[in-house]
Amino acid sequence: MNASSFNHLILTYVEGWKAGDRDQILGTLDPACVVIESYGPAYRGTDMVGRWIDSWFAPGNIVNRWDITSFFEGDDFCCFEWTFECTYDGHRSGFEGASIACFNNEKIVYLREYAMTAPRYEWDG
Repeated sequence: MNASSFNHLILTYVEGWKAGDRDQILGTLDPACVVIESYGPAYRGTDMVGRWIDSWFAPGNIVNRWDITSFFEGDDFCCFEWTFECTYDGHRSGFEGASIACFNNEKIVYLREYAMTAPRYEWDG
């Protein structure tokens, strides 16, 4: 895979979440994938990821915004920063974060998210 393939695959994954499209999300993942959310839960394999997606998109839950703000790639991995906003269980919230993704056979085999836990600010010494 090349950098544009990595970027396309990640954008397809993110756009799937924004559209609430289970098949689109799962179509980017290797059957033996591992996805780890920023607050700890790990989902192993597309069957478990599918159950997570179904649970996450309960009535009223939506991804309002997920914008990738930077993208860096290596031979079989990429890192990307993002801003995320969702409405979940009736509450709208958001945060900044970053993810590491590894690829195998043109699919995402590993995706780990990290979140900022406090607002960003300029340090003035």
